[in-house]
Amino acid sequence: MQIAATLRRQIATGELPPGSHCPSITALTRDHGHTRATCAKALRLLENEGLVVRYPGLGYHVARGD
Repeated sequence: MQIAATLRRQIATGELPPGSHCPSITALTRDHGHTRATCAKALRLLENEGLVVRYPGLGYHVARGD
């Protein structure tokens, strides 16, 4: 939940603007010290909320909102 909250805040403040690439699961694991499964779960949660979009092979990107 903390990882999702951090990314949610970064999206809301524009630090991660629409269309930008989200940090990879590997980067989130390294930066937050959680397992890959936990980091993937955070990104899936944001995907379910419509904040990010997953592109297989390309990773997650901030939803454009249009």
